[in-house]
Amino acid sequence: MISQLRSRIAASTLLAAALLACPLARAEDARCGAGQDLIVQALERVTPQSNNDAFEDALQLLKSAVAECPELGDAWYYRGLVEKRLGQDALATYAMGKAKFSGSEALDQGLNPFVLSTPASRGFETEGTTTPVPAAPPIKPGPVQQKWALVVGIGHFTDKQIPQLNYTDSDATAFAAELKDPAIGGFPADNVHVLTDDQATTKNIKEELNAIARQAQPNDLVVIYVATHGTPRTSDTAGGANYLITYDTEAYSNGSLNEDALYATAYPMVELANAVSTRMKALRTAVFLDTCYSGGAAGAKGAQTAAGLANTAPSASMLSHMSDGTGRIVMAASEVNEESLESSQLRHGYFTYYLLQALKNGKGQTPLSQVYASVAQQVSQSVSSQGMHQHPVMNRSSADADFALRTPPAATASARPLQHPGRAEGIRAMPQQ
Repeated sequence: MISQLRSRIAASTLLAAALLACPLARAEDARCGAGQDLIVQALERVTPQSNNDAFEDALQLLKSAVAECPELGDAWYYRGLVEKRLGQDALATYAMGKAKFSGSEALDQGLNPFVLSTPASRGFETEGTTTPVPAAPPIKPGPVQQKWALVVGIGHFTDKQIPQLNYTDSDATAFAAELKDPAIGGFPADNVHVLTDDQATTKNIKEELNAIARQAQPNDLVVIYVATHGTPRTSDTAGGANYLITYDTEAYSNGSLNEDALYATAYPMVELANAVSTRMKALRTAVFLDTCYSGGAAGAKGAQTAAGLANTAPSASMLSHMSDGTGRIVMAASEVNEESLESSQLRHGYFTYYLLQALKNGKGQTPLSQVYASVAQQVSQSVSSQGMHQHPVMNRSSADADFALRTPPAATASARPLQHPGRAEGIRAMPQQ
Protein backbone atom coordinates (compact mmCIF):
# COMPACT_ATOMS: atom_id res chain seq x y z
CA MET A 1 0.00 0.00 0.00
CA ILE A 2 2.79 2.39 0.91
CA SER A 3 4.58 1.76 -2.38
CA GLN A 4 1.35 2.32 -4.30
CA LEU A 5 0.73 5.55 -2.39
CA ARG A 6 4.25 6.72 -3.17
CA SER A 7 3.74 5.91 -6.85
CA ARG A 8 0.49 7.88 -6.91
CA ILE A 9 2.13 10.84 -5.18
CA ALA A 10 5.02 10.72 -7.63
CA ALA A 11 2.66 10.53 -10.57
CA SER A 12 0.60 13.42 -9.25
CA THR A 13 3.75 15.47 -8.75
CA LEU A 14 4.90 14.79 -12.32
CA LEU A 15 1.47 15.66 -13.70
CA ALA A 16 1.37 18.89 -11.73
CA ALA A 17 4.84 19.79 -12.95
CA ALA A 18 3.83 19.05 -16.54
CA LEU A 19 0.71 21.20 -16.24
CA LEU A 20 2.75 24.04 -14.81
CA ALA A 21 5.38 23.61 -17.53
CA CYS A 22 2.89 23.81 -20.42
CA PRO A 23 2.22 27.58 -20.12
CA LEU A 24 5.93 28.15 -19.57
CA ALA A 25 6.79 26.11 -22.66
CA ARG A 26 4.20 27.98 -24.71
CA ALA A 27 5.57 31.29 -23.48
CA GLU A 28 9.10 30.19 -24.33
CA ASP A 29 8.00 29.10 -27.81
CA ALA A 30 6.34 32.49 -28.33
CA ARG A 31 9.48 34.35 -27.22
CA CYS A 32 11.71 32.28 -29.50
CA GLY A 33 9.21 32.71 -32.33
CA ALA A 34 9.42 36.45 -31.80
CA GLY A 35 13.20 36.14 -31.85
CA GLN A 36 13.06 34.33 -35.18
CA ASP A 37 10.97 37.13 -36.64
CA LEU A 38 13.48 39.69 -35.39
CA ILE A 39 16.23 37.80 -37.26
CA VAL A 40 14.19 38.03 -40.47
CA GLN A 41 13.60 41.74 -39.89
CA ALA A 42 17.34 42.28 -39.36
CA LEU A 43 18.25 40.41 -42.55
CA GLU A 44 15.69 42.42 -44.52
CA ARG A 45 17.28 45.65 -43.31
CA VAL A 46 20.68 45.02 -44.89
CA THR A 47 22.32 43.86 -48.09
CA PRO A 48 26.04 43.60 -48.87
CA GLN A 49 25.91 47.18 -50.20
CA SER A 50 24.21 48.68 -47.10
CA ASN A 51 25.92 51.44 -45.14
CA ASN A 52 26.91 51.26 -41.48
CA ASP A 53 23.70 52.93 -40.32
CA ALA A 54 21.66 50.06 -41.77
CA PHE A 55 23.96 47.52 -40.11
CA GLU A 56 23.58 49.35 -36.79
CA ASP A 57 19.79 49.05 -37.15
CA ALA A 58 20.15 45.34 -37.90
CA LEU A 59 22.40 44.90 -34.88
CA GLN A 60 19.77 46.36 -32.55
CA LEU A 61 17.18 43.92 -33.92
CA LEU A 62 19.55 40.98 -33.41
CA LYS A 63 20.29 42.12 -29.85
CA SER A 64 16.55 42.15 -29.24
CA ALA A 65 16.33 38.64 -30.72
CA VAL A 66 18.83 37.17 -28.26
CA ALA A 67 17.17 39.09 -25.42
CA GLU A 68 13.86 37.43 -26.35
CA CYS A 69 15.42 33.98 -26.75
CA PRO A 70 19.02 33.67 -25.44
CA GLU A 71 19.40 30.15 -26.87
CA LEU A 72 18.63 31.27 -30.44
CA GLY A 73 21.92 30.31 -32.09
CA ASP A 74 21.22 31.90 -35.47
CA ALA A 75 20.55 35.27 -33.79
CA TRP A 76 23.97 35.10 -32.11
CA TYR A 77 25.60 34.05 -35.38
CA TYR A 78 24.17 36.88 -37.47
CA ARG A 79 24.89 39.29 -34.62
CA GLY A 80 28.52 38.18 -34.77
CA LEU A 81 28.66 38.77 -38.53
CA VAL A 82 27.17 42.25 -38.17
CA GLU A 83 29.50 43.18 -35.32
CA LYS A 84 32.48 42.01 -37.37
CA ARG A 85 31.24 44.06 -40.32
CA LEU A 86 31.09 47.09 -37.99
CA GLY A 87 34.62 46.47 -36.71
CA GLN A 88 33.51 45.28 -33.26
CA ASP A 89 35.80 42.26 -33.29
CA ALA A 90 35.75 41.42 -29.57
CA LEU A 91 31.95 41.48 -29.46
CA ALA A 92 31.81 39.44 -32.68
CA THR A 93 34.05 36.75 -31.16
CA TYR A 94 31.82 36.54 -28.09
CA ALA A 95 28.67 36.28 -30.23
CA MET A 96 30.20 33.53 -32.38
CA GLY A 97 31.06 31.59 -29.24
CA LYS A 98 27.44 31.84 -28.11
CA ALA A 99 26.31 30.70 -31.57
CA LYS A 100 28.50 27.59 -31.34
CA PHE A 101 27.30 26.84 -27.82
CA SER A 102 23.61 27.32 -28.67
CA GLY A 103 23.77 25.55 -32.03
CA SER A 104 23.31 27.59 -35.19
CA GLU A 105 22.12 26.13 -38.49
CA ALA A 106 23.40 29.21 -40.32
CA LEU A 107 26.83 28.77 -38.74
CA ASP A 108 26.93 25.07 -39.63
CA GLN A 109 26.12 25.92 -43.27
CA GLY A 110 28.59 28.80 -43.39
CA LEU A 111 25.93 31.29 -44.51
CA ASN A 112 26.97 34.91 -44.94
CA PRO A 113 24.21 37.12 -46.36
CA PHE A 114 26.51 40.15 -46.28
CA VAL A 115 28.91 39.01 -49.01
CA LEU A 116 27.76 38.66 -52.62
CA SER A 117 28.61 35.42 -54.36
CA THR A 118 29.19 37.24 -57.67
CA PRO A 119 30.30 40.74 -56.60
CA ALA A 120 32.96 41.64 -59.16
CA SER A 121 30.89 43.93 -61.38
CA ARG A 122 28.99 45.52 -58.50
CA GLY A 123 31.79 47.76 -57.26
CA PHE A 124 33.13 45.92 -54.22
CA GLU A 125 36.58 44.67 -53.36
CA THR A 126 37.31 41.19 -52.08
CA GLU A 127 35.16 39.15 -49.71
CA GLY A 128 34.63 40.70 -46.31
CA THR A 129 35.50 44.29 -47.27
CA THR A 130 33.17 47.24 -46.81
CA THR A 131 34.96 49.77 -49.03
CA PRO A 132 33.24 50.52 -52.35
CA VAL A 133 35.50 50.76 -55.38
CA PRO A 134 34.82 51.93 -58.94
CA ALA A 135 32.55 49.47 -60.69
CA ALA A 136 34.50 46.80 -62.50
CA PRO A 137 33.71 45.91 -66.11
CA PRO A 138 30.85 43.41 -66.39
CA ILE A 139 31.91 39.79 -66.03
CA LYS A 140 31.73 37.93 -69.32
CA PRO A 141 30.76 34.34 -68.53
CA GLY A 142 31.98 31.59 -70.78
CA PRO A 143 29.80 29.00 -72.52
CA VAL A 144 27.25 27.27 -70.30
CA GLN A 145 28.82 24.25 -68.66
CA GLN A 146 25.88 22.77 -66.77
CA LYS A 147 22.27 23.59 -65.90
CA TRP A 148 20.44 23.24 -62.60
CA ALA A 149 16.85 23.93 -61.58
CA LEU A 150 14.59 23.85 -58.54
CA VAL A 151 10.88 23.97 -59.33
CA VAL A 152 8.36 24.38 -56.49
CA GLY A 153 4.56 24.28 -56.74
CA ILE A 154 2.31 24.19 -53.65
CA GLY A 155 -1.46 24.13 -53.76
CA HIS A 156 -2.35 22.10 -50.65
CA PHE A 157 -1.21 22.82 -47.11
CA THR A 158 -1.18 21.02 -43.77
CA ASP A 159 -2.96 24.04 -42.30
CA LYS A 160 -6.39 23.46 -43.81
CA GLN A 161 -7.40 27.06 -43.16
CA ILE A 162 -4.91 28.21 -45.81
CA PRO A 163 -6.93 28.28 -49.04
CA GLN A 164 -5.96 25.72 -51.64
CA LEU A 165 -4.58 26.77 -55.00
CA ASN A 166 -5.91 25.09 -58.10
CA TYR A 167 -3.08 24.97 -60.61
CA THR A 168 0.27 25.38 -58.84
CA ASP A 169 1.01 21.67 -59.24
CA SER A 170 0.32 21.74 -62.99
CA ASP A 171 2.26 25.02 -63.26
CA ALA A 172 5.35 23.45 -61.68
CA THR A 173 4.99 20.21 -63.62
CA ALA A 174 4.68 21.98 -66.99
CA PHE A 175 7.56 24.35 -66.25
CA ALA A 176 9.85 21.48 -65.26
CA ALA A 177 8.89 19.57 -68.41
CA GLU A 178 9.82 22.54 -70.61
CA LEU A 179 13.18 22.90 -68.87
CA LYS A 180 13.96 19.25 -69.62
CA ASP A 181 12.64 19.32 -73.17
CA PRO A 182 15.70 19.21 -75.47
CA ALA A 183 13.91 21.54 -77.88
CA ILE A 184 13.22 24.20 -75.22
CA GLY A 185 15.36 24.17 -72.08
CA GLY A 186 17.78 21.34 -72.66
CA PHE A 187 18.31 20.82 -68.91
CA PRO A 188 19.58 17.37 -67.85
CA ALA A 189 16.59 15.56 -66.33
CA ASP A 190 18.58 14.63 -63.22
CA ASN A 191 19.33 18.30 -62.58
CA VAL A 192 15.70 19.46 -62.60
CA HIS A 193 14.32 18.82 -59.14
CA VAL A 194 10.64 19.32 -58.45
CA LEU A 195 8.96 19.79 -55.08
CA THR A 196 5.15 19.79 -55.04
CA ASP A 197 2.71 19.89 -52.15
CA ASP A 198 3.81 17.57 -49.30
CA GLN A 199 7.38 17.45 -50.67
CA ALA A 200 7.64 21.26 -50.56
CA THR A 201 8.31 21.77 -46.87
CA THR A 202 10.40 24.69 -45.67
CA LYS A 203 13.23 22.29 -44.81
CA ASN A 204 13.21 20.55 -48.20
CA ILE A 205 13.19 23.82 -50.13
CA LYS A 206 16.18 25.10 -48.15
CA GLU A 207 18.05 21.83 -48.66
CA GLU A 208 17.45 21.87 -52.42
CA LEU A 209 18.64 25.47 -52.72
CA ASN A 210 21.73 24.68 -50.71
CA ALA A 211 22.50 21.64 -52.87
CA ILE A 212 22.45 23.80 -56.00
CA ALA A 213 24.50 26.54 -54.32
CA ARG A 214 27.17 24.01 -53.38
CA GLN A 215 27.51 22.53 -56.84
CA ALA A 216 26.68 25.17 -59.46
CA GLN A 217 29.83 26.77 -60.85
CA PRO A 218 30.28 30.29 -62.33
CA ASN A 219 29.74 29.17 -65.93
CA ASP A 220 26.63 27.16 -65.05
CA LEU A 221 23.01 28.26 -65.44
CA VAL A 222 20.56 28.13 -62.51
CA VAL A 223 16.76 28.47 -62.62
CA ILE A 224 14.48 28.72 -59.58
CA TYR A 225 10.71 28.67 -59.99
CA VAL A 226 8.20 29.02 -57.13
CA ALA A 227 4.39 28.96 -57.27
CA THR A 228 2.52 29.28 -53.97
CA HIS A 229 0.89 31.80 -51.66
CA GLY A 230 2.96 34.73 -50.48
CA THR A 231 2.32 37.09 -47.61
CA PRO A 232 2.56 40.88 -47.61
CA ARG A 233 4.46 42.87 -45.03
CA THR A 234 1.16 43.77 -43.36
CA SER A 235 0.70 40.14 -42.24
CA ASP A 236 3.69 40.61 -39.95
CA THR A 237 2.72 43.54 -37.73
CA ALA A 238 5.92 43.28 -35.69
CA GLY A 239 8.32 43.94 -38.51
CA GLY A 240 6.73 43.71 -41.94
CA ALA A 241 8.55 40.71 -43.40
CA ASN A 242 7.59 38.84 -46.60
CA TYR A 243 7.08 35.06 -46.41
CA LEU A 244 6.45 32.23 -48.84
CA ILE A 245 3.80 29.79 -47.64
CA THR A 246 5.21 26.26 -47.74
CA TYR A 247 3.37 22.96 -47.35
CA ASP A 248 4.02 22.78 -43.60
CA THR A 249 3.38 26.44 -42.79
CA GLU A 250 1.07 27.02 -39.84
CA ALA A 251 -0.77 30.31 -40.25
CA TYR A 252 -4.04 30.10 -38.33
CA SER A 253 -5.38 29.28 -34.89
CA ASN A 254 -9.15 29.02 -34.49
CA GLY A 255 -9.75 30.93 -37.69
CA SER A 256 -7.48 33.85 -36.88
CA LEU A 257 -4.04 34.61 -38.22
CA ASN A 258 -1.33 33.46 -35.80
CA GLU A 259 1.71 35.58 -36.61
CA ASP A 260 3.95 33.66 -34.21
CA ALA A 261 3.18 30.37 -35.96
CA LEU A 262 3.48 31.99 -39.39
CA TYR A 263 6.99 33.29 -38.98
CA ALA A 264 8.10 30.18 -37.12
CA THR A 265 7.09 27.85 -39.98
CA ALA A 266 6.92 29.80 -43.28
CA TYR A 267 9.92 30.43 -45.54
CA PRO A 268 11.16 34.03 -45.26
CA MET A 269 11.50 35.68 -48.64
CA VAL A 270 14.78 37.22 -47.49
CA GLU A 271 16.28 33.73 -47.15
CA LEU A 272 15.46 33.01 -50.79
CA ALA A 273 16.92 36.39 -51.76
CA ASN A 274 20.09 35.66 -49.80
CA ALA A 275 20.40 32.20 -51.35
CA VAL A 276 20.31 33.78 -54.82
CA SER A 277 22.49 36.83 -54.18
CA THR A 278 25.04 35.46 -51.72
CA ARG A 279 25.11 31.68 -52.30
CA MET A 280 24.69 31.06 -56.03
CA LYS A 281 28.01 31.36 -57.89
CA ALA A 282 26.44 30.83 -61.32
CA LEU A 283 26.77 33.93 -63.50
CA ARG A 284 23.45 33.09 -65.14
CA THR A 285 20.74 32.78 -62.46
CA ALA A 286 17.03 33.29 -63.16
CA VAL A 287 14.21 33.33 -60.60
CA PHE A 288 10.51 33.09 -61.51
CA LEU A 289 8.00 33.86 -58.74
CA ASP A 290 4.37 33.06 -59.49
CA THR A 291 3.29 33.67 -55.93
CA CYS A 292 0.19 35.06 -54.27
CA TYR A 293 -2.72 33.77 -56.29
CA SER A 294 -6.28 34.87 -55.66
CA GLY A 295 -7.07 31.33 -54.53
CA GLY A 296 -9.68 30.77 -57.23
CA ALA A 297 -10.34 30.88 -60.94
CA ALA A 298 -10.23 34.08 -62.92
CA GLY A 299 -12.99 36.29 -61.66
CA ALA A 300 -12.25 35.68 -57.98
CA LYS A 301 -11.48 38.94 -56.30
CA GLY A 302 -10.43 40.16 -52.89
CA ALA A 303 -7.04 40.49 -51.26
CA GLN A 304 -7.81 38.24 -48.29
CA THR A 305 -7.21 34.51 -48.62
CA ALA A 306 -8.75 34.05 -45.18
CA ALA A 307 -9.15 36.17 -42.08
CA GLY A 308 -5.96 38.11 -41.60
CA LEU A 309 -3.73 36.62 -44.32
CA ALA A 310 -3.55 38.70 -47.47
CA ASN A 311 -1.92 37.88 -50.76
CA THR A 312 0.59 40.18 -52.38
CA ALA A 313 3.66 40.09 -54.56
CA PRO A 314 7.18 40.31 -53.12
CA SER A 315 8.19 43.82 -52.13
CA ALA A 316 10.30 45.89 -54.50
CA SER A 317 13.19 45.88 -52.04
CA MET A 318 13.11 42.08 -51.88
CA LEU A 319 13.21 41.74 -55.67
CA SER A 320 16.06 44.23 -55.81
CA HIS A 321 18.00 42.30 -53.18
CA MET A 322 17.40 39.04 -55.02
CA SER A 323 18.97 40.52 -58.15
CA ASP A 324 22.09 41.75 -56.35
CA GLY A 325 25.32 40.50 -57.91
CA THR A 326 26.07 39.61 -61.51
CA GLY A 327 23.91 37.84 -64.09
CA ARG A 328 20.70 37.83 -62.05
CA ILE A 329 17.22 38.02 -63.59
CA VAL A 330 14.15 37.96 -61.35
CA MET A 331 10.58 37.89 -62.69
CA ALA A 332 7.55 38.19 -60.45
CA ALA A 333 3.99 37.57 -61.59
CA SER A 334 2.57 40.86 -60.38
CA GLU A 335 3.29 44.23 -58.84
CA VAL A 336 3.38 44.51 -55.07
CA ASN A 337 -0.17 45.85 -54.74
CA GLU A 338 -1.68 43.18 -57.02
CA GLU A 339 -2.58 39.54 -56.83
CA SER A 340 -1.31 36.87 -59.18
CA LEU A 341 -4.36 35.21 -60.65
CA GLU A 342 -5.28 31.73 -61.82
CA SER A 343 -7.46 30.91 -64.81
CA SER A 344 -9.93 28.02 -64.95
CA GLN A 345 -9.91 28.32 -68.76
CA LEU A 346 -6.12 28.13 -69.06
CA ARG A 347 -5.80 25.74 -66.09
CA HIS A 348 -2.68 27.62 -65.06
CA GLY A 349 -1.76 30.85 -63.41
CA TYR A 350 -1.80 33.58 -66.05
CA PHE A 351 1.88 34.37 -65.53
CA THR A 352 3.06 30.78 -65.82
CA TYR A 353 0.83 30.03 -68.81
CA TYR A 354 2.23 32.88 -70.88
CA LEU A 355 5.75 32.18 -69.64
CA LEU A 356 5.42 28.61 -70.91
CA GLN A 357 4.12 29.86 -74.24
CA ALA A 358 6.93 32.38 -74.69
CA LEU A 359 9.65 29.83 -73.88
CA LYS A 360 8.09 27.26 -76.20
CA ASN A 361 7.61 29.71 -79.08
CA GLY A 362 11.22 30.84 -78.84
CA LYS A 363 12.47 27.25 -78.45
CA GLY A 364 14.25 28.37 -75.29
CA GLN A 365 16.63 30.58 -77.27
CA THR A 366 14.87 33.92 -76.70
CA PRO A 367 16.72 36.15 -74.22
CA LEU A 368 14.80 36.37 -70.97
CA SER A 369 14.39 40.13 -71.25
CA GLN A 370 12.39 39.54 -74.44
CA VAL A 371 10.50 36.66 -72.82
CA TYR A 372 9.50 39.04 -70.04
CA ALA A 373 8.29 41.70 -72.48
CA SER A 374 6.01 39.17 -74.18
CA VAL A 375 4.72 37.71 -70.91
CA ALA A 376 4.05 41.10 -69.35
CA GLN A 377 2.02 42.27 -72.34
CA GLN A 378 -0.07 39.11 -72.61
CA VAL A 379 -0.76 38.77 -68.90
CA SER A 380 -1.83 42.39 -68.63
CA GLN A 381 -4.16 42.12 -71.62
CA SER A 382 -5.71 38.79 -70.62
CA VAL A 383 -6.34 39.77 -67.02
CA SER A 384 -7.69 43.17 -68.04
CA SER A 385 -10.22 41.43 -70.28
CA GLN A 386 -11.55 39.77 -67.10
CA GLY A 387 -11.98 43.15 -65.45
CA MET A 388 -8.94 42.83 -63.18
CA HIS A 389 -5.34 43.96 -63.13
CA GLN A 390 -2.02 42.12 -63.04
CA HIS A 391 1.33 43.42 -64.25
CA PRO A 392 4.43 41.19 -64.09
CA VAL A 393 7.69 42.86 -63.07
CA MET A 394 11.34 42.11 -63.74
CA ASN A 395 14.56 43.03 -61.94
CA ARG A 396 18.05 42.53 -63.34
CA SER A 397 21.44 42.87 -61.70
CA SER A 398 22.47 45.20 -64.53
CA ALA A 399 21.09 46.49 -67.80
CA ASP A 400 23.15 44.00 -69.77
CA ALA A 401 22.28 40.98 -67.61
CA ASP A 402 20.50 38.79 -70.13
CA PHE A 403 20.61 35.18 -71.32
CA ALA A 404 18.42 32.46 -72.77
CA LEU A 405 17.64 29.09 -71.23
CA ARG A 406 19.03 27.13 -74.16
CA THR A 407 22.46 28.01 -75.47
CA PRO A 408 25.08 25.82 -77.12
CA PRO A 409 26.86 23.85 -74.36
CA ALA A 410 30.63 23.99 -73.97
CA ALA A 411 32.50 21.27 -75.80
CA THR A 412 33.99 20.06 -72.54
CA ALA A 413 30.71 20.00 -70.62
CA SER A 414 29.89 16.77 -68.86
CA ALA A 415 26.82 15.83 -66.86
CA ARG A 416 27.08 16.55 -63.13
CA PRO A 417 23.85 15.28 -61.60
CA LEU A 418 22.71 17.18 -58.53
CA GLN A 419 23.81 15.32 -55.41
CA HIS A 420 21.92 15.35 -52.12
CA PRO A 421 24.03 13.97 -49.28
CA GLY A 422 22.01 11.59 -47.16
CA ARG A 423 18.66 12.31 -48.82
CA ALA A 424 17.05 10.96 -51.95
CA GLU A 425 13.42 11.56 -51.07
CA GLY A 426 11.46 14.69 -51.92
CA ILE A 427 12.29 14.58 -55.64
CA ARG A 428 9.63 13.84 -58.21
CA ALA A 429 10.96 12.67 -61.55
CA MET A 430 9.13 14.29 -64.43
CA PRO A 431 8.64 12.63 -67.84
CA GLN A 432 10.26 14.12 -70.91
CA GLN A 433 7.88 15.94 -73.20
